[in-house]
Amino acid sequence: MLDTSPGHVPAPPEEPHAAPPSDEPRGCLYALSQPPLMIFLGVIGCLLLMAALHDLYLL
Repeated sequence: MLDTSPGHVPAPPEEPHAAPPSDEPRGCLYALSQPPLMIFLGVIGCLLLMAALHDLYLL
């Protein structure tokens, strides 16, 4: 059973190998600056555009 009496509470152990916090977290703009992601999004966009034009003009 847990001891819930108000007494000395031990401090949590320190993490000696923890990485220091970075100045700014990387967000969406960093992800969009990656060439493979932009190529993938460009291919998907072209496929959607081709499908939309096919539906508009050929069906």
